[in-house]
Amino acid sequence: MNNIYEPKEQEKVMQARESFNGRLLTDAQFDEAMSITNIIEREIKKTGMFKEKLGDYAYAFSRSEKFDPMKSETIIRDLFKERCGQSMNKMREGFRDRANNLTNDQIDDALPHAKEIGKMIEQGNKISFNRAYAHQAQNLADKHHITDAHAKTIMQQTFKASEDTELYDWGKAQEKQFYTPQIEAEKQQRQTTRSQSHAPQRSR
Repeated sequence: MNNIYEPKEQEKVMQARESFNGRLLTDAQFDEAMSITNIIEREIKKTGMFKEKLGDYAYAFSRSEKFDPMKSETIIRDLFKERCGQSMNKMREGFRDRANNLTNDQIDDALPHAKEIGKMIEQGNKISFNRAYAHQAQNLADKHHITDAHAKTIMQQTFKASEDTELYDWGKAQEKQFYTPQIEAEKQQRQTTRSQSHAPQRSR
């Protein structure tokens, strides 16, 4: 079993290893199954959904390890519950309930995160709108324990109400002004470097 987990989570991982389904797996199988639980957890935090990704990964796991697909899914679900302390569906419902009960102050907090996108693009080193948007959405989501997808929704809504323009359109304009020139300059530098490296050497 690998040691990629933080100390506070290591105890739960050990509990998962000693669970009924955990004991049935080899170390390699357990590590792979636990990695899948991490992927599923991130998907729930990102989108509030998990069934499609769970099905895909459970099927892939079952094929490589020659398990029945339903058994593979059961193993992953059980290990997820051991590691996270709740089922996938319970986690999903928690994100949904928190999104439905955000206070006005929490919703208003989305606006500065949305505006921070422009600063990231302008001041950062080759940061695109999509990258900055995802980063700020994740920051907001982590702060209020909602999904990234819902964070993006309230960022769009508060920005529209404040600036009377779509966040996407504004962000892409920022990208064109600051990010695109940086990328073009990098491309030009690469071409120059490539041309110099292929130039014939003069004999002395």
